[in-house]
Amino acid sequence: MRQLHHNHVQQQRLANTAYSFSTAASDENDDPGEEISDGLEILPDLSPAMLNRIRAMKSRHDEIMKQLHEGGDQTKLAKELSSLSGIASLCEQVSEVHAERESLLELLNETESSHDEDSKEMMEEINEEVAQLDLQLQPLSQKMMKFLVPLLDPEDVEDLTSSDAVIDIRAGTGGDEACLFAAEIMSAYYATAKAGGADETGSGGKSWTIEVLSVNRTDLGGVKEASLVVSSRGGGGGGGYSDSFDATDTDPGGQDTAQLVLQKLGPYGFFQFESGVHRVQRVPVNDVKMQTSAVSVAVLPSLPDNKVAAALPPAELKIDVMRASGAGGQHVNTTESAVRVTHIPTGIMAYMQEERSQHKNKAKGLKLVAARVHQLRKEQATQDRRGARSSLMGGGDRSERIRTYNFAQDRITDHRCKVTMQGVQSWLGGGKMVRKFGPHLYKLEREERVVALEEEDEEEERKNAANGGKGKAGKKK
Repeated sequence: MRQLHHNHVQQQRLANTAYSFSTAASDENDDPGEEISDGLEILPDLSPAMLNRIRAMKSRHDEIMKQLHEGGDQTKLAKELSSLSGIASLCEQVSEVHAERESLLELLNETESSHDEDSKEMMEEINEEVAQLDLQLQPLSQKMMKFLVPLLDPEDVEDLTSSDAVIDIRAGTGGDEACLFAAEIMSAYYATAKAGGADETGSGGKSWTIEVLSVNRTDLGGVKEASLVVSSRGGGGGGGYSDSFDATDTDPGGQDTAQLVLQKLGPYGFFQFESGVHRVQRVPVNDVKMQTSAVSVAVLPSLPDNKVAAALPPAELKIDVMRASGAGGQHVNTTESAVRVTHIPTGIMAYMQEERSQHKNKAKGLKLVAARVHQLRKEQATQDRRGARSSLMGGGDRSERIRTYNFAQDRITDHRCKVTMQGVQSWLGGGKMVRKFGPHLYKLEREERVVALEEEDEEEERKNAANGGKGKAGKKK
């Protein structure tokens, strides 16, 4: 029985292969209304719009292969072919599963109509094999999605993996208590950066350095505002990120994948989801009542020194020098070492007096203003792309509440990914909350891009339908 079934499947595969070659050879003469099944419709969890995008990518892969066979420019086409080869390979695997599955179902129908004594046993065997084939569909669907929507946004992958981070910390509502918590947040980030983003066991750390651009402290040891730069020694943060890494993992967007991605991130990618309002609920040391305070954080990609001048044309800058103020020695009141850098078009400003040298303070001010201007432009571009679509992740603005540290209940809750952890001091003390929440937030951000992609494709399909067209992918192949 099993041999008969095997022979039937083999014959069907040969027929499908021969048909595939014949249809490819006569593609230009196909009936425009004819639709050839590629088997993609059996994949679970992929919308019709997603399937059309996959078909378009497979079609483009086949088109490039044809151009190469006809003597096309290999240098120009090789990179694009490489980016599409994974999805093409998966399409072929799906096609094989589909062909075998269809053959089994056809054989099942034939067996049902035979009514002989062995048919029941054979039908059970066929159903078992169909079930085994169906088990292959979910992993294939997941891998397809990984190619369509990588865990790291292609629009930001260079910043995420290569850019240093500028971290702005500012005490908000809560007076002295807010300043004290800002100091704790600053210490947490400093510890995390010093460890190179290592996990609790100390593994996975990278060679990062921390520079304090500016800090305004209070008499109680709190921080009104501070700016740090976390830099990767040797350029680039985590050894690079590649599509192949994301595509070969079998758990798309899962925690294991996101934990691995953390190893690929530079300082900016590692800290980026710390942007927003951090709210603390606790009893201050000088009070007996619970108080709610807030600290705002903004994480910006730092521009390399050689790109600062291009980002900030001299005509757009106003630079003022003045005497520094506050504690710091005799030079504070006698030399004009403090520098205020203002970007005229945006009004973004940075004041530096940490260094005794006016030149060093100016360089720090330019670096901070350049990062803020770059981030503003980036946010505007992102807003233009997303339009009015709401986001659970928020826009990374320092005015959005992202996390609550409740000391009375000994918990930290991230309001974006809805994850709560017990043990405020242990997670906050070494800055481990950055690494703990990171995988959840990267997963959530990816899910939002999946939704956005589906909405984009569905809107395109509606437009094409209204215009009497066929959509992006045309007929199925």
